[in-house]
Amino acid sequence: MHISARLPEPIGDQDFTEYRLQKRLNIRWDASPDLTLHWQMRTRLFAGDLVRNFPPYVEEIDSDDGLVNLSWLAIQRDNWLLHHIPDRLYAEWRVDDWDVRVGRQRVNWGVNMLTNPNDIFNIYSVYDFDYPERPGSDAVRIQRHLDFTSRIELAVSPGRKSRDSVAAALYAFDLNGYDVQVIGGYYRDRFTTGAGWAGNLGGAGFKGETMFYADIDSGEQGRETNFIAALSVDYMFENGLFAVAEMLYNRAGGQDDFTLLGEQLLPDNPSFSTYQATTQFTYPIHPLLDGSLAAIWYPDESAVFLSPSLTWSVTQDIDFRVLGQFFVGGSDSVFADAGTLLTASLTYNF
Repeated sequence: MHISARLPEPIGDQDFTEYRLQKRLNIRWDASPDLTLHWQMRTRLFAGDLVRNFPPYVEEIDSDDGLVNLSWLAIQRDNWLLHHIPDRLYAEWRVDDWDVRVGRQRVNWGVNMLTNPNDIFNIYSVYDFDYPERPGSDAVRIQRHLDFTSRIELAVSPGRKSRDSVAAALYAFDLNGYDVQVIGGYYRDRFTTGAGWAGNLGGAGFKGETMFYADIDSGEQGRETNFIAALSVDYMFENGLFAVAEMLYNRAGGQDDFTLLGEQLLPDNPSFSTYQATTQFTYPIHPLLDGSLAAIWYPDESAVFLSPSLTWSVTQDIDFRVLGQFFVGGSDSVFADAGTLLTASLTYNF
């Protein structure tokens, strides 16, 4: 992968180039009819200007927020490094209506296609163009399927400090043709509760997620009670165009500064502004060429984010993609000095 970008301070008002070579290895072992072991490893080589000139970038790569630090910076030189980290490493036991997973895994509770407030264990950033597998978390997850449309889940992700732990329960059921779920639990020293749903409305998909957070310690500094809601509609047109539109409200959203690298989004504050309107279009231009365009409008910041991409199926196993990320904001916007990014990547699936 080749990345070219222009970034503001603190990196500097300059252009930089980065090269990435990455491999993902997925291993599964059926130890018995009921027990399966999963191991999925990310191996990435970074080379270029950021590794050489920006030490915090290397520190961010070589980090692991899980209970067990499995990050391994195998080799580091002046302008390149080699890094390994497993984002899936768990045992799964399945018998009758029970499913139990222990270890690093993805606890996938989100139902929306773009923003997922219900993913309180391992939220995914819509800006992360280079991670389709999405992150995992160190957790114990127990599922009990009550019938074809309903289940109960309990998940616990202990933190290195007790106040950084996450624990919650989910109950999912069918309501008049809608898949509905309700969630309640503990998120990093806060009470949290919410709900999500997915169904059809006039031939279009209609989905939504809500979450509410309140501090256990009312004297906690720097945080406030927060309510988050994301509603989305998706539709497949006869010509193959697939469109998604989403509205997000995050009462505690917003920050004082921003760069393209950005800070990590958190489940209790999953956006850079209070209001956010997102659309995404994908269209098969040719049997071997797909195009997409994502656009985000931040009305309270007077700013727009645009991300167009083209993906060419070179062979059955090889894809070539070009992608851009552009922020356009007024002089008073937090995005006014945000960087731009252009990437070209070649992916081989084996």
